[in-house]
Amino acid sequence: MTDFSRRTLVKSSLAGLTLAGLTTGVATPAGAAPAAIPLVRKRLTLPTGIATGDVTTDSAVLWSRASGPGRLTATLNAVDDAGELLRGRYGFSRTIRGPLATEASDFTAKIHAKGLPPGTRFRLELNFEDENGTGEAAQGSFSTAPGNKPDDGGTPGGRGGGRPASSSQSFVWTGDTAGQGWGINEQIGGMRGYKAMHDVRPDFFIHSGDTIYADGPITESVTEKDGQVWRNIVTEEVSKVAETLKEFRGRHRYNSLDANMRSLFADVPVIAQWDDHETHNNWYPGQVLDDARYTERNVNVLAARGRQAWQENMPIADSAALWRPGTYDAGQYQPARIYRKISRGPQLDIFCLDMRTYKSPNTDGKEPYTTNILGQEQVDWLIKEVGQSKATWKVIAADLPLGIVVPDGPVNQESLSNRDNGAPLGRELEIAGVLSAFKKHGVKNTVWLTADVHYCAAHHYSPERASFKDFQPFWEFVAGPINAGSFGPNDMDGTFGPDVVFSKAGRFPGESPRNGENQFFGHVELGSDNTFNVSLRNANGGVVFSKTLSPER
Repeated sequence: MTDFSRRTLVKSSLAGLTLAGLTTGVATPAGAAPAAIPLVRKRLTLPTGIATGDVTTDSAVLWSRASGPGRLTATLNAVDDAGELLRGRYGFSRTIRGPLATEASDFTAKIHAKGLPPGTRFRLELNFEDENGTGEAAQGSFSTAPGNKPDDGGTPGGRGGGRPASSSQSFVWTGDTAGQGWGINEQIGGMRGYKAMHDVRPDFFIHSGDTIYADGPITESVTEKDGQVWRNIVTEEVSKVAETLKEFRGRHRYNSLDANMRSLFADVPVIAQWDDHETHNNWYPGQVLDDARYTERNVNVLAARGRQAWQENMPIADSAALWRPGTYDAGQYQPARIYRKISRGPQLDIFCLDMRTYKSPNTDGKEPYTTNILGQEQVDWLIKEVGQSKATWKVIAADLPLGIVVPDGPVNQESLSNRDNGAPLGRELEIAGVLSAFKKHGVKNTVWLTADVHYCAAHHYSPERASFKDFQPFWEFVAGPINAGSFGPNDMDGTFGPDVVFSKAGRFPGESPRNGENQFFGHVELGSDNTFNVSLRNANGGVVFSKTLSPER
């Protein structure tokens, strides 16, 4: 959106009034003072909608972008399931004036709202203020997680309101948005997978990475394998690979053009992860790209720009993750931390990993010593936080799968698997240490959720089938893509003993999202009996697999 200064607007108004006078033949009487010309005030708008994120039992991040400089303001009101304001004991109303949105942040701003009552549904209104007053307002909603006690605040009864500690909540997860050249096709209803997720009315959404495809240009049309023509919305920033900060920002703006995505983000809090395509396919710190499409091939420079754009556009809460520019010490990218824990009440904790920032170079993965997928600091954090968690279920949101082989060329490996079914080597040693520590600390009921590979699957890991045996059995569920090319299924690595209980992939590599049958998301419903009810669904909402897990005591 083009921003005009007040001076430009006044000049335009004067020109318009002069033209109107000439057209109608109305003249100013000789010697008379000219009539006062009212100032034209440009009202701030919200060009890419609103979002909430990292919502816990008592806090939420509120996000939006303005059309120009202004201060973000939020109004929160507790409501019942019908959307009616609550009064008395359950009433809650608050207006929060947040930070200024400036050009330095691409006119994005976030409010970290704290001290909210648990188990409460909120009606949300966001707008920006400037010297011209209050701008356009947008409405949304979200629910805080249930509290730790049956009477721990909240509104009485119903979804998102005053739920006792044992009551249910649900969420969805997926990854991979606008990849392989499949962008927003309004002829088929846009990115329909986002509507399918919205339709199940989840309490939150985990975006498991590849929130954009910075390295995948989008063209106006693509001829599909069967001869049909896919028609994309196209903007300047998505017409080439992203290299400048403006181009990375433009990728996020592009996705927000989809009405389905905007609607979901307004009503459903996001827990966002970042992976490789926010920068470049299969990248790792210190890499120099061998890609003729790029003028800037230092991936550290690209990653810093991509990370800034991602953090400007994602409503993440950890204060350590607020953007500060990356530094370049001997060519090493040194960003802020984004791995974090999201507490969702007594039933559920989410441990959101970062498997990209601290990643070692892609090799064949068979080093006889530990190489990084998480880095030691994150490993220590994960072991400590999961070990101390009192939640029934500990969901580990991973942006890369554990047992799936993800090649990076004919020899190197992108994920932690190395095609060797024997004892852990390289990156596998790091994960082996995590799994062993979970067993040592008596951790129960861990579930790993991921995307990345562009097909859906359910894997059960057990030491009975594994070369490495010092761990407790667990499940991994894979979903995605939500609007990208379909691929898979991939080979599996036997080190941790995975059993492929289910998988469903596209009909051929790079299949378009047109029919929705091979685009996938996962859905989890936590029962009042603490069961973990997971289903894998296609972008039309159809269930392709389901499994109920009962908690171990």
